[in-house]
Amino acid sequence: MTTFKHICGLVAAPFTPLDDAGELNLGCVGPLARSLADAGVVGAFVGGTTGECLSLSVAERMMLAESWRREAPEGFSVLVHVGANCLADARALAAHARSVGVDAIAAFAPSYHRPITPQGLAEFCRCIAAETPDLPFYYYHIPFMTHLAGPLYHFFEAAGPRIPTLAGAKFTDEDLMDFLRCLRAEDGRYDMLFGRDEMLLSALAAGAHGAVGTTYTFAAPLFGEMLAAFERGDLSAAADAQARAAEMIAIYNAFGGLPAGKAIMKLIGLDCGPVRLPLMSLPTPRVEELRGRLDDIGFFDYCVRA
Repeated sequence: MTTFKHICGLVAAPFTPLDDAGELNLGCVGPLARSLADAGVVGAFVGGTTGECLSLSVAERMMLAESWRREAPEGFSVLVHVGANCLADARALAAHARSVGVDAIAAFAPSYHRPITPQGLAEFCRCIAAETPDLPFYYYHIPFMTHLAGPLYHFFEAAGPRIPTLAGAKFTDEDLMDFLRCLRAEDGRYDMLFGRDEMLLSALAAGAHGAVGTTYTFAAPLFGEMLAAFERGDLSAAADAQARAAEMIAIYNAFGGLPAGKAIMKLIGLDCGPVRLPLMSLPTPRVEELRGRLDDIGFFDYCVRA
């Protein structure tokens, strides 16, 4: 077993920048990375759900990883998601990520032909992690997308002995009992990066130190305010920040999630372009409605700045 340093603070899950024709627009990565660092974000979780990973080709995902590693400011961590339904693709992405010098890799479960047992999932992940024997490997637990039922705790029981570089997980689920059990498994071996932005305060109370989230890409200052309040023991202020974040996330969800997120990025001057099919970008009237709703809750007072 290899011991890795745990990540503390906010890690953004950035949108993949595309041009108007729907092709990669990697010139946007540098300004986005610098804006996130300026907003107090400690790293980026590249090419995950927010990054529309399964709508990108393997070659595009490799170019995206290269760009983030090249453009990331000094001390800014780059975690690259390499999960795929095809194991060979995931292994190729992992090997490439290592070759360009990323800080860690992650992978979610295959979602079409799904593992039947925790042991099957652990073996799938072992084959990916074997490509990066000196890098931390994080399992990306996101059951509402992979439709893979069962507690993460059982995965750790199966994977811990199999994967020496298993550092922890990105935990995108509402099961706080499972999260707490994983936090305390094997005397705190696993780095549990919480992935539900609207519930971050609950995870902090359970013992979380790091989080990965979509909305940190455009609202990190608000979450930074929450972290600071929690650390100084001001639970009232922390709860107020979480409530404000919940209102913002409710609007984000009401306007379609990822398409709304890309519209928000344009509104704050960090244009990441459109989404790819099968997702559809918001029409102009809806973007203007979104702007109004965000303005009503004071979003532009705490958003990430270009």
